Amino acid sequence: MRQTVDTPVLVAGAGPVGAILALELARHGVACTVVERSHQPSTHPKMDYVNARSMELLRGLGLSTAIREAGVAPRHPTDFQWTQRLDGPPVMIWHHPSVDQMRREYAAVNDGTAPVEPYQRVEGSQLERLARDAARRHPLIDLREGCTLTDLSVDADLVRATVVDSATPTSLTARYLVGCDGGHSTVRRALRIELDRDGPVTSHCSVYFRSHDPALRRYGRAFLTIGALGVNLVSRDEEHVWSASVPLSADRPVPTDPMALIKERLGCEFEVDEVMSVAQWEGSLAVATAYRHGAAFLAGDAAHQFYPAGGHGANTGIGDAMDLGWKLAALVNGWGGPELLTSYERERRPVALFNRELCADLVAVTRRFGRLARAGASREQLAGILEQEAHQVDSIGVHFGHRYTTSPVIWAEDGEAPPWQWRQITATTWPGSRAPSTRLATGAQLFDLFGVGFTLVDLSGRGTGEPLVKEAVRRGIPMIHLALTDDAVRACWERDLVLVRPDHVVAWRDDEPAADWDAVLDRVTGRETP
Repeated sequence: MRQTVDTPVLVAGAGPVGAILALELARHGVACTVVERSHQPSTHPKMDYVNARSMELLRGLGLSTAIREAGVAPRHPTDFQWTQRLDGPPVMIWHHPSVDQMRREYAAVNDGTAPVEPYQRVEGSQLERLARDAARRHPLIDLREGCTLTDLSVDADLVRATVVDSATPTSLTARYLVGCDGGHSTVRRALRIELDRDGPVTSHCSVYFRSHDPALRRYGRAFLTIGALGVNLVSRDEEHVWSASVPLSADRPVPTDPMALIKERLGCEFEVDEVMSVAQWEGSLAVATAYRHGAAFLAGDAAHQFYPAGGHGANTGIGDAMDLGWKLAALVNGWGGPELLTSYERERRPVALFNRELCADLVAVTRRFGRLARAGASREQLAGILEQEAHQVDSIGVHFGHRYTTSPVIWAEDGEAPPWQWRQITATTWPGSRAPSTRLATGAQLFDLFGVGFTLVDLSGRGTGEPLVKEAVRRGIPMIHLALTDDAVRACWERDLVLVRPDHVVAWRDDEPAADWDAVLDRVTGRETP
């Protein structure tokens, strides 16, 4: 006899990843309990860039508008400024268009190569606040703040956890547990899952401060200023709020006056109105060796850690949450099979390993710039080397080009996949790829018409997909039939029938109904026997 559970899903951690996972579960009608040790989000800003792929996923949760209102105004570009000293002209500027510029570029095309949403700069503390507030308001989410997970045991189909609230321990049982509890994850350590590290862990000091001094913009605005003496300066709001980070040597503690060290590294004196917080953090390139143990899973920083360079950390975690959320919901709601849970690691761990390499590459560029500057390289030499790396900020294909072609819940095709591109989205419905986003002739965004569950996009003009959807619904699988005759969709969707998952990923496609539709449904819902 199965033991009664207190919650279908227990989520450890209410940072952006944990809160977004809870919201995705709730979107599918699944209740969860979220335990979070802090009583309120951190005031330290942490991450600062939500990429376009994350924004279109968050749009589905109804968060994108609030995130933009809390973030940097859309008129500001996101430039990277490389400098030897802030009191001298930049060596190189990597230009990255503003959100407004991106919107104009996206409006000029409708061939599937543009995302639904542009990127957004926003402080990580603001993203956490918005996601946690939304979770707190949702009737299906039991958010317990000031509550710490201290112990757990995991079986194949049950989790038993001890959580402590105001020194009072409480036992909880759950069908599933997801550790979204950060780089020093209690869940990961309890599961005895190791980290695969690339290089040593480094220590850094970050100061969050306010300054109106124009010296910080003597040579113009920049989102990120990289100083050759070992400092990164981030404009948090394009007005008067900043953060600056410096690496610390292994034998040097956090300085008594970190602001003095930052000014020294920037090579510029400036007035500071207020120091709002000081934090010490670890830089690491690590990916968990496994994302699952029995009924317990890892997501976000618990599963992978990156340097802030490239904005990979939170965005990879958001992708984790949106992938795992609908799959857990499918199991809880009774229509999903065990291969859905197997597929989570098969899909998301390669993404983390890929992003780790790209992050390492950008970190290496930063370190090389400092070493060459200290070695006496000329401004022209430094600029020439940085020019070869300017592609780093024009990487939309990185965020949209992941293909889950080895996933056990994708109906894979033979033949050669369409080419992957660094600077551009490849518009394709190749199974395992993100489906192309287009605007319909009515002005509506195609993605906004998708259902909460699966969507069968039918371009046959004959209603060919309707009986397929009826059969899926008869089996209890949430699926809608979206019949379209739109020319823009037809031009880039490549097949008459395309089955899209809740995370916009193509699960199956064909021009005719499958000879064995039940087999397709078994595969994409994880019920196929491996």
